[in-house]
Amino acid sequence: MTQDQSAAGIETLALTSRRLALKNGAVTLSALALSAFALSPPALAKMKHNKVTATPTRFVDVGGRRLAYRSVGKGKPIVLAHRFRGVLGLWDPAFINALASQGFQVVTFDHSGFGMSTGEKSYNPASMTKDAKDLIDALGLKDVVIGGWSFGGIVAQIYVAMFGASVSHAVLIAATPPGHLVKPGDQHFYDLAAQGPATLEQYTTMFFDPDDAASRSASQRSFARIFSSENPRSPDVPLEWALTQVPHSPPNPVFPSDEVLQALRNTNVPILHLNGDHDISFPVENWYALSGQLPTLNLITYPRAGHAAHFQYPELAASQIAAFIKDAHKA
Repeated sequence: MTQDQSAAGIETLALTSRRLALKNGAVTLSALALSAFALSPPALAKMKHNKVTATPTRFVDVGGRRLAYRSVGKGKPIVLAHRFRGVLGLWDPAFINALASQGFQVVTFDHSGFGMSTGEKSYNPASMTKDAKDLIDALGLKDVVIGGWSFGGIVAQIYVAMFGASVSHAVLIAATPPGHLVKPGDQHFYDLAAQGPATLEQYTTMFFDPDDAASRSASQRSFARIFSSENPRSPDVPLEWALTQVPHSPPNPVFPSDEVLQALRNTNVPILHLNGDHDISFPVENWYALSGQLPTLNLITYPRAGHAAHFQYPELAASQIAAFIKDAHKA
């Protein structure tokens, strides 16, 4: 696909946003919305120097804006789109390092207008997909694995639908599928997320399983790693603005796109979805309801884990992603 064809495809998606039910540039975001709060770190013990903290933020000028990104490791490229209100530094370093240790080049980035990237900020999925496409092209990455967590998983699905020929695999982490949901998110997620600066208790309830001692302990470790003074983060996406972009109760569907669902039914791109069995944002049951309809879909579900199961089990998740990429291939 040429750059002109890519641009035309993105423009077509933007122009058909009504059919995709993307109203005023915002998908009806559900609980992902508020996976999205700005967290005020407590006093935390310093973490050991690692690949993530040693990696500088770089910039690429493309399409009239400057995109901030980080690249960790060497090997086959994995490009990860972030959750709602996610910015550089809000990925758990343990997960990114574990992926890099599996022999991948792991690329994370700030979407336009967020964090350290310039341009107009928007939660229009077409615009955010264009961010990923422009970054991948500008960096000259080929045969990429496209991935995303939560809202980033929506971006990754659209990317597969539009640019599947340039993608070897898709890795969706705690994402929501297109179309009607058999199990919507939990109102409690919204209520917690709208309260403002988060505490460890909020982080645990929203991203882990607060009823499980091991999950609570994993949450505390993840929180400490992310909010260590040695883990540089981009400026937060303003909570007040972000809350104007999303509903205040769980919609159904979250991602109303028959076009993308049909594309996933017909794609030859191997798809992996990972999630916990206690995700109160995007319940994993919605993917199992589609498993017979999506021929390339692989599902991994972690017990007693939530919306950030990959932060609870960073090395296990990374090893399973690596095994999937090694063993699953386009038909």
